[in-house]
Amino acid sequence: MEPVKVEFMFDFGSPNAYLAERIIPDIEQRTGVKFQYVPVLLGGIYKLTNNRSPAESLAGIKNKPEFMELETQRFIRRHNIATFRKNPFFPVNTLQLMRGAVAAQFEGIFDPYFRAAYHHMWEAPKKMDDPQVAREAFVSSHIDFDRLLARSQQPDVKNRLLELTQDAVDRGAFGSPTFFVGKDMFFGKDQLRDVEEAIVEAGAPATKERQQARA
Repeated sequence: MEPVKVEFMFDFGSPNAYLAERIIPDIEQRTGVKFQYVPVLLGGIYKLTNNRSPAESLAGIKNKPEFMELETQRFIRRHNIATFRKNPFFPVNTLQLMRGAVAAQFEGIFDPYFRAAYHHMWEAPKKMDDPQVAREAFVSSHIDFDRLLARSQQPDVKNRLLELTQDAVDRGAFGSPTFFVGKDMFFGKDQLRDVEEAIVEAGAPATKERQQARA
């Protein structure tokens, strides 16, 4: 049996993608399956699907924004997420950050770059679309920012981000966080339980923790 392919399509500008990612390591531990982290440009997805950000689509609607905030707080409490802070500069243009993510994958330094970007977006929030602010933030996290910035300007990096974004839309994505378990798509942090169930149903090896739970 082929291994289960699980993808997490993310944009650093999505707070819900940040919150969802905090739960992924637990799912990986329980299922024994590693997620593939796929950078996409959320603004590009919105443009290609004629979608809008919640900040725009919920403007002027009574009660729904308050309920969505309540759901977010419930999610944070359920999963004991103590690191999240609202970014006062939201929304942030993430084009350079996402190109940086692709460049970091090409250069083999994705994990430290990813952690640093999320830290400075949603844990110690900064205006990360300000080039000087971004440079100082990444340097403080021991990332060779100048090297990645130069790499991110190369055509293969720019084209790869465009390709990943278009591929996400072609497969049904319209926002972030989007997950794929094989060909099956799931949207939003609240569907992570369904994502985990789909991984297990697709044949993920049961871990000791899951085997004990079933015993």
